[in-house]
Amino acid sequence: MAERLLSGKNIIITGATRGIGNTILKLFAENGANIWACARTVNEEFEREIGELAETYNVWIRPVYFDLSDEDDIKRGIKEIISAKQSIDVLVNNAGMAYGGLFTMTPMSKLKEVFQINYFAQIQVMQSVLRAMMKQKSGCIINMASIGGIETAPGYLAYGSSKAALIYATKSASHEVGQYGIRVNAIAPGLTQTDMGGYKPDEEIRKILDRSSLHRMAEPVEIANCALFLASDRSSFITGQVMIADGGRICV
Repeated sequence: MAERLLSGKNIIITGATRGIGNTILKLFAENGANIWACARTVNEEFEREIGELAETYNVWIRPVYFDLSDEDDIKRGIKEIISAKQSIDVLVNNAGMAYGGLFTMTPMSKLKEVFQINYFAQIQVMQSVLRAMMKQKSGCIINMASIGGIETAPGYLAYGSSKAALIYATKSASHEVGQYGIRVNAIAPGLTQTDMGGYKPDEEIRKILDRSSLHRMAEPVEIANCALFLASDRSSFITGQVMIADGGRICV
């Protein structure tokens, strides 16, 4: 039997119902992780899915529902997890929203909405979970950033800025909590074959792929494998880093 890299670890995954988050959920369960699978709304189909995964891989997977746009709801959801009084070994801050709009055409209301989901909510979850990790003097946080938070391009003020802020927060937190044995890293995917990855116009996608080394989008499992490495003990000396998984995009 292949080694299960996360055997016995208890892991929080946000945005676990679809896309990269759902693929991470499946890969982590396969690798022996117990999981709090977080989503915005109750989903019976999702609960059947995680029940089958738990049985298949002999782990527990518990659904936790909270809305990242609601600060009080976030508090309630994380409190539900912490009240279980079990170690929290890994947090995968995966949930987020995409938005494209030219700089002068981006309403302040939309900018605030994107930052609430992609930055403020992520910080709130991190703060709550970090307090628990600091008490146990161990832990690992993985933030799902984006290549859009590193490269700049017209039309992505809200999304790119929010992901750039998350990258800064990742590095800042890593410096503060390393003394407690906690690692904090980020992943910056390029274009990925998900619903969220398809919000760019087809012409723009073709241009990006034409100037990338691999000339294709990532499969969600390729990003999930990055998360698996960072969550496992194989990355035990890596913190404050941004793992870029963009297929070799070349800025021109």
